[in-house]
Amino acid sequence: MTARTRASLEPAGPVGPFAQTDRRAGPVDPLAPARDQLWRDVRDGDEAGALATVRAAVEAGAGFESVLLDLIAPVQARVGVEWAANRISVAQEHAATAINERVITLTAGAHAHEPAHARSAHTDRSPDGAPPGRRITVACVDGEWHALPARLLAEVLRLRGWQVDFLGAHTPTPHLVRHLHEYVPDVVALSSSIPTNLPVAHAALTACQAVGVPVLVGGAAFGPGGRYAEVLGADAWAGDARDAADLLEQAPARPQVTLHQAVDDLPHLIDQEYSMVARTRGELVKEVLTELEQLFPPMARYTVQQRQHTAEDIAHIVDYLATALYLDDAELFTRFLDWTADILTARHVPAHSLLIALDVLGRRLSDFPRATRVLDTARHAIGARQASPNPGEIA
Repeated sequence: MTARTRASLEPAGPVGPFAQTDRRAGPVDPLAPARDQLWRDVRDGDEAGALATVRAAVEAGAGFESVLLDLIAPVQARVGVEWAANRISVAQEHAATAINERVITLTAGAHAHEPAHARSAHTDRSPDGAPPGRRITVACVDGEWHALPARLLAEVLRLRGWQVDFLGAHTPTPHLVRHLHEYVPDVVALSSSIPTNLPVAHAALTACQAVGVPVLVGGAAFGPGGRYAEVLGADAWAGDARDAADLLEQAPARPQVTLHQAVDDLPHLIDQEYSMVARTRGELVKEVLTELEQLFPPMARYTVQQRQHTAEDIAHIVDYLATALYLDDAELFTRFLDWTADILTARHVPAHSLLIALDVLGRRLSDFPRATRVLDTARHAIGARQASPNPGEIA
């Protein structure tokens, strides 16, 4: 199925949780040259150059909030786009992300000792945007390793006067709840970019609400327009860091928490289809891989590494199928496969191998109506794509 060099079949570092694309760009965009230069810096692994570019933007009058959200965030988004198009390697992607994180740390450190009124000069809002004493915990859900966008939110909120506890990537729910009991924040912001983390995110936000803390969620995992945030019972959703900060400023100091159980949000889970697919994940992956070796001749020429990547790709397909069943949303699975087909095509791998995987899963799960519906929908979409192949795709 794959000849890729990347070990995971997931959207990598583009516009992730609470990230901010450049919506200020217009006829005159003073940060456009800086964005172009910062992109060249991170692409080439030039940390010193990246820091100099950001400092020059600040010295030229750009507020730190604007530097975070209108300079660094769009460049990070481009990192993901360039990887997906196979124009940069995984190593370059990781290096670029690390440089952006380092630049944020160094630039934030330069403002850390300024008084609150001075820091507020670097924001787009008045210094009294956050009432005194407001405290927030910002964390990535368990299994979410893309922490930079959540870090952007944390830094913006600090600029706006919030007391921020930033817990970083991959925060296990029990540790998050223990933190809430100890520090009693006014609100929690949970970040996730990968949809397969949504069952864990659901458990985390429900646990936070159970101890009386409202939850704001953000990130690509929650779907277009944050559709899954409402499904999972989150108290609020924001599409990017600026909107999240604005929303939090407008919220009451102690908003009412929505108490609920997971089964109340997703009554369809009673059919156990999600549980069955999640529980038999290993068996399903093995069955698909075995039949793919028989039905997809190019695999005979795959290296050991390519076979390993193929197994990982199949595992991701099963994970996304399980998530689609968890949410009862076939479109989530179809969007993922469409994205996957783009990734394969960019790497000159025939995307029709996906149809073989879907056929095997369809036979294995034929007794499960919702799974069958999800697989049929995806098969139709991939088939339509094959009928009108991308010019770069190898049939």
